[in-house]
Amino acid sequence: PLCSNNNPYASFGATLARDEEQNLWSTPHDVTHTEADDDRVLYNMIVVRNQLDKDSEEWQKLNYDIYTLRQTRKEVRSRWKHILEDLGFQKEADSLLSVTKLSIISDSQNMGKARDILLKLSEETNIFPTSWELSERYLFVVDRLIALDAADEFFKLASVVYPKRASGERVDDSQKAPQ
Repeated sequence: PLCSNNNPYASFGATLARDEEQNLWSTPHDVTHTEADDDRVLYNMIVVRNQLDKDSEEWQKLNYDIYTLRQTRKEVRSRWKHILEDLGFQKEADSLLSVTKLSIISDSQNMGKARDILLKLSEETNIFPTSWELSERYLFVVDRLIALDAADEFFKLASVVYPKRASGERVDDSQKAPQ
């Protein structure tokens, strides 16, 4: 027959919508979405939202909070990717930023240095928004940069591209560092 119920693409849209709902890090089929504390927070927000009536104020507020958190995560990842690409890791940027539950710290002796650099990035640059709680994911990324001997260069470039500003201070395009 010309029409069949065996069309493998029939539920494609529904599958994409379901994947997006489960996709807390905006990475398709991310199996780590409930591994870290910040992932659990987002997951719990989604669970609570899905139990509410879609027309309620609470549902709308939670939906907005979920959207905002996802957008913030995308923005932070984009900043990291931008710096990695500027350091010459154009082809490797996505894999350097990819963290799963199978990811390991390359050298346990790097853990202290990785934490220090991550803390320094959060305190001395705007690579993370002010309300951002440091994510365990970026500890793995910094560890990888240490292993590649690129962590210090990453910090220096992040300091130039995303310098810490006093609150209310704005940067226009003419003040931004050259790329």
